[in-house]
Amino acid sequence: MALSRLRDTKKEARREESIEPDPAPYPESPVEDAGPKVTAILIVYNQAESLRRAIQALERSNDRERLEILVVDCGSQDESPQLDVEYPSVTMMRLPHHFGATKAMNIGTRTAKAETIFYLSPAVEVAPDTVTKLSAALEQESDAAAVCPLLVDSEGRPVVKVQRIPTPASLAAVCRGDAPPTSEIDLTQESVAVEYPGIDALMVRKQFVKGMNYFDGRYGQYWADADLAMQVRRAQKKIRLYPGIRVTYHPEPSTQPEDPLLAADRALGAAEFVGKYNGFMAGLGFRISASLRALGRLDLRQFSALVSGQKLDGSQAG
Repeated sequence: MALSRLRDTKKEARREESIEPDPAPYPESPVEDAGPKVTAILIVYNQAESLRRAIQALERSNDRERLEILVVDCGSQDESPQLDVEYPSVTMMRLPHHFGATKAMNIGTRTAKAETIFYLSPAVEVAPDTVTKLSAALEQESDAAAVCPLLVDSEGRPVVKVQRIPTPASLAAVCRGDAPPTSEIDLTQESVAVEYPGIDALMVRKQFVKGMNYFDGRYGQYWADADLAMQVRRAQKKIRLYPGIRVTYHPEPSTQPEDPLLAADRALGAAEFVGKYNGFMAGLGFRISASLRALGRLDLRQFSALVSGQKLDGSQAG
């Protein structure tokens, strides 16, 4: 009997050893942070009041948690660089000097976390559904590199700033002080293909900006947006404007005469644009003509900046 009980005990032990333990449950995969879907980039220089209004409007956006707000301050002397204290969810990048909008846009674009960029002027006040509607429109339009809303004034009247892509003649007229010619828009359409809407409120695929190696660093404050429009055309893509998506444009009237260095920057940028798309000699001729006009007005500071290629921060253009 004792021997039989010993055999039974050994069999039971072997049976228990052969039973595999229950497998440990797989660890749950961590929930990935979806991250921002759109990055709004605002370039600001001494525009604290406008910037505050623009940020407040963006903060009321639908799906706010998927929106990154990135402000690039170009060496402002007012309270603009400190507004992130009031709005802690805003990322503030402070540049030591006013290098021009082009460099600021490149810094902002490279920093942006989202794959969709919304370039926005501090003078523009969005509606709560602006960002989500534009983003949905850009996703649906496979042939579009960028989309934009219709600018309206505080009373809801359209502010038409859409232009044709600049020509040497139209650039020369703008540099002489003429208003740029605008294009008619059919407001009855759901969307309209436009050439050059500017960059007051423009949503762009980041991949497209990266594909053109970002904005051309030879531009300073002006014409990088015209270069973007030309690159969109060359890529056989479209920029579509949606009249039903509206944002309020608050112009900032200036009672001060234009700084000669800014005027020179506009002419130098125009010369770069002409040289890039019409040939080196055409660009050189444009620059010489602008320099002679400044000399004829005895605007020696502008003349000196045009001849030397002086940039806004005081450095010399290449």
